[in-house]
Amino acid sequence: MGGSTFSLSLILMLTASMLAVSMANKDWHFGFNYTNWPFKGGPPQSQNDIPGPRKIVVGGSENWQLNFNYTNWALKNGPFYLNDTLVFKYDPPTNDSTIPHSVYLLPNLWSFLTCDLRRATMVANTTQGGGEGFKFVLKKLQPYYFACGERDGYHCKAGQMKFFAMPLFRQWH
Repeated sequence: MGGSTFSLSLILMLTASMLAVSMANKDWHFGFNYTNWPFKGGPPQSQNDIPGPRKIVVGGSENWQLNFNYTNWALKNGPFYLNDTLVFKYDPPTNDSTIPHSVYLLPNLWSFLTCDLRRATMVANTTQGGGEGFKFVLKKLQPYYFACGERDGYHCKAGQMKFFAMPLFRQWH
């Protein structure tokens, strides 16, 4: 009985995450990509016709902080594209009143859902978010699972400091 409950829970979580990805990638279409075929509009006429990579501040004006729903932010600001730059801005720790933050890449969906940092990779420490912020370029067509790793995952679990991005190829229109 316990195994079937676990399996059902896992299937439900995977379905919900797939729905979140599909909602975030609302411009994505199922099937073969005919984007650059001549009869589908052809290639761009000049370099100005190709939209370039974006620079996106994570959290917008709220930056990278506790108690902000980054999953909703990602859904509203997606889709993300290959070579877009995510900018994580947060204050470096200066005294006891500053809450330190960091940026970790989690290895898989399960680690993301459970905020399990054991196999995560730190990509920005507590001081790298100051000034212009820490810049992370989405260079591969893969899911990127981001989380704050401070306080052994507490910021991820209770502070909602996590989101994922699945970059897409930029299409010519």
